[in-house]
Amino acid sequence: MITIISSTNRPGSHTLKLAKYYQQKLSEKGVEAGIFSLADLPANVIQTDLYGKRSPEFEPIQDLINRTDKFIFIIPEYNGSFPGVLKVFMDACDFPSSFYDKKAALVGLSSGKYGNIRGIDHFTGVCHYMHLNIMSLKIHISSINKEMDQDGNLLNADTLKFTDEQIDKFIKF
Repeated sequence: MITIISSTNRPGSHTLKLAKYYQQKLSEKGVEAGIFSLADLPANVIQTDLYGKRSPEFEPIQDLINRTDKFIFIIPEYNGSFPGVLKVFMDACDFPSSFYDKKAALVGLSSGKYGNIRGIDHFTGVCHYMHLNIMSLKIHISSINKEMDQDGNLLNADTLKFTDEQIDKFIKF
């Protein structure tokens, strides 16, 4: 099972639009994938689901993560790295069983010109610690506000080419 993680809790984000784009492209290739948006985390996750505690609200999320074999993390740039809510999410999930020896692809995006290169590198380190196997082809989409139309479609030919290549490799990964 593939789960695409929209790695921000920001309402109306380009991150969720890009997650839906990836889901659609996987579907066109005959592969089902679900989306989990960090906007759907319980509001009190910091108080209720860290350090071995588990709330009833987080249980279905943990079940989803346990059932997932492969993840695609769509990660926006926040202050030169990845969103803190993504780290909270990773910390709230059971360790090591949630991610150990599973597979993931990483996609960075930003409104600036570097496509969250540093954030993807930072998150790769977290994933390695958790024994989550990261596919080597990582995508960095810069100027996302100019890359995507109102319907969530990517516009730039190079971005279309590289995301399609990543999706094809991820299916085989």
